[in-house]
Amino acid sequence: MAFASKIITCLLILAIYIATPTESHITCGTVSSTMAQCISYLTNGGPLPSSCCVAVKSLNQMAQTTPDRRQVCECLKSAGKEIKGLNIDLVATLPTTCGVSLSYPIGFNTNCDSISI
Repeated sequence: MAFASKIITCLLILAIYIATPTESHITCGTVSSTMAQCISYLTNGGPLPSSCCVAVKSLNQMAQTTPDRRQVCECLKSAGKEIKGLNIDLVATLPTTCGVSLSYPIGFNTNCDSISI
């Protein structure tokens, strides 16, 4: 009987380990194409297009695991370095402006590895 309970315990631990996502299923291509509607606003300012906030909310919904959030963070940092004239203040406030609450700051200095859900 003790042997059976040890096997059950091992199987439960294995099931928990397998069920915990360790890799993201979101690609940087998906992040870039989703956020493309925001580039003009983030470089030129002006009125915020509703399509940009739809994109922000969509990306937030896609990234529901810690690995997904970290991947999105890395993708945004990488893409942001390629965009000339990006207004860092607009980038930092975009989630809040669109009604999305994040527990971490958005910016080039964000440590993506520290993000967790």
